[in-house]
Amino acid sequence: MSGTRREPDVRRRIRDMFDDAGVRGWLHVADLRRPTACVTIDPDEPVPVGSVYKVPLMVTFCRLVDSGAVDPRQRVTLGAADRIPGPTGTSLFRDEVSMSLRDLVVLMMTISDNTAAHAVLCRVGTAAVEAACRSLGVPDTHIHGGAATNFERLVTETGAESLSAAMRHLADNDTTLPTAVYDPAYKASATPAGMARLLRAIWTDQAASAESCAFMRDIMGKQPWGHRLASGFPYDDVTVSGKTGTFGSMRHEAGVVELADGSTYTAVVFTQAARADSRLPRADAVIGAAARTAVEELRGNEEPEGLPEFTAGAREARPRPR
Repeated sequence: MSGTRREPDVRRRIRDMFDDAGVRGWLHVADLRRPTACVTIDPDEPVPVGSVYKVPLMVTFCRLVDSGAVDPRQRVTLGAADRIPGPTGTSLFRDEVSMSLRDLVVLMMTISDNTAAHAVLCRVGTAAVEAACRSLGVPDTHIHGGAATNFERLVTETGAESLSAAMRHLADNDTTLPTAVYDPAYKASATPAGMARLLRAIWTDQAASAESCAFMRDIMGKQPWGHRLASGFPYDDVTVSGKTGTFGSMRHEAGVVELADGSTYTAVVFTQAARADSRLPRADAVIGAAARTAVEELRGNEEPEGLPEFTAGAREARPRPR
């Protein structure tokens, strides 16, 4: 008999789920009350996270509000020159709009508004986000200027003449992309374990003041997308709060699952598909299915009240995410 240690059965099952969905997966699911009770797959590997970077940006904003360095009611006016490409929110607006910094945070977290996120980052500053991440024990989380910088890098990396041309390259399954396109050293990036620690800090009032953490939990609970993490928990008495992220072939969600009996789990699932198609339902759904499998394992493989047998596709379809 070989002396090689066997991989736990739950990890093998989750890896098989990722394989069946055609994705490479990274995962960290943990009991909020006992964070050492966790199911993980490559939890310490940095991964480009797309719009998941908006979570540490939100945390930094709230910490600066708590310290008095930022007024959440400060009005910001966004014109055409301030637009960052994106499929939602003020990124689609044609006319000038004015709103508070706090409302921009709401837009960037609920509907992943890129222009709103860029405006908040311009006020907060990349250095402040990096400092907040170090302070909270997640030094492996980096935002590298957010979506605006990531888009600029993408144009340079692909040698395209415009961002739209670069995005076409990114979506073309017959195009070989430079390795730098998905290199976490040059993109907003995090590890699953680091993002789980950040979520735990938000849910235990450690990331900022209790009032600010309540605000963060509230807006993360209002994200409308239901076909990734939430698809694994399609019940009215289960609350799923989260933030999606999408970049090329990468689909992610970092969130928290609260069951009817009060048990709570941080759930971070990052994936990269073999193809860059804009619609890969199985790649989206495996995020929820993998998290569900991990939660069931942590609960001793028993089906508690409020968490009946998983049925794929049971949740009503919702709008597609960033």
